[in-house]
Amino acid sequence: MDSRRKWRKQLTAFDALGAHSRDELGISDSNAARPVQAALTSAASFAVGVALPLEVALVAPVAIAIITVSASSLVFLAVLGLLGATIGGANTLKAAARVTFSGAL
Repeated sequence: MDSRRKWRKQLTAFDALGAHSRDELGISDSNAARPVQAALTSAASFAVGVALPLEVALVAPVAIAIITVSASSLVFLAVLGLLGATIGGANTLKAAARVTFSGAL
């Protein structure tokens, strides 16, 4: 028996699914999903995303409030998209464009 085949047989003898997810896919307990953390982060992001245009709405003249809030919301979406991409290590321009475009829709 080939040494690689023997190694795989030993590796998967006890927990084949766990061994495959850990060694082949890189999934482990340390990088598993954390739904509570994701929910809290989402809530905080939503609060920040709402607070910025709300502040603009409070100070904008009534006559141009709709245009001012809409434009500022798109600018804030672009900035938050850039910030999120920078923190996450993604392409910043693509992320900002995606977030701004989907927000404009």
